[in-house]
Amino acid sequence: MAGGALGRIKTELPGLPEAVRRVGEQILADPGEAARSTIIALAERSGSSPATVTRFCRMFGFAGYAELRVALATETGRAAQAGWGAGMGREIGPTDPLDTAIEMMAAADARLIQETAAQLDADVVAKVADAVVAANRVLLFGVSISGAVAGMLEARLRRIRVPCWSYTDAHEALADAALLTAADVAIGISHRGRTREVLEALGEAGGHGATLVAVTSFARSPLAELGDLVLTTAGRHVETFRPGGLAAVHSQLFVLDAVYVGVAQRTYERARNAYDLTINAVESHRVGRS
Repeated sequence: MAGGALGRIKTELPGLPEAVRRVGEQILADPGEAARSTIIALAERSGSSPATVTRFCRMFGFAGYAELRVALATETGRAAQAGWGAGMGREIGPTDPLDTAIEMMAAADARLIQETAAQLDADVVAKVADAVVAANRVLLFGVSISGAVAGMLEARLRRIRVPCWSYTDAHEALADAALLTAADVAIGISHRGRTREVLEALGEAGGHGATLVAVTSFARSPLAELGDLVLTTAGRHVETFRPGGLAAVHSQLFVLDAVYVGVAQRTYERARNAYDLTINAVESHRVGRS
């Protein structure tokens, strides 16, 4: 994970073992200081040991503390340059001016997307796109907000002639998942990666040989463990009225849009033709011309 380290640490922190969690808490308390510290100094401040710090690094995909320090220094520098600190971490109150709330929302959403892009593995996105292009059928599973996100990807893919369906109903999802084969792809979307309906549908699809794709903010969740390919998103509480699941929508859409672009690139002529045909088909329903 070359980038997006702070967002990932904050997201995963509650589920870490106590000693490892203290290391993460110390890093989040002052990322700049952690980037400048030695492994011994960080271990002392977090009440742990150098071995625990090394364990922490490896849990988050870093070879060692030196690699983590570089990532932290890069990310804190980028955040300072972008002015992400302004308003970050402060709750939106009922008496805040709306223009202030909008500014805080824009900063928080921009940071989530930047963190998602930084941690996104382009090789995994490419593998998902390849699997979708080769699939006879693509099924998407999600519930509530994640279900709406699944529907948006379905609309994009169907628009370029990819045989794709999304489900929010558990019975329909299970029934169609049972009909998949090794030539198909099943994509499960869940912020926390613990939604029962999504796990059951993806498990059913996997039992029939389909390629499983997990989209989640939690790399150590049941959904991530189930997936053959895992796409992680930055998703965390950003302010009062938009807790983790709601805040994750933007990063989920960003990741799935990357998959869509990868599919469109691989089927360029077909996709462009389909897009032109669909634009022409609905043109008569547009009012006025500029």
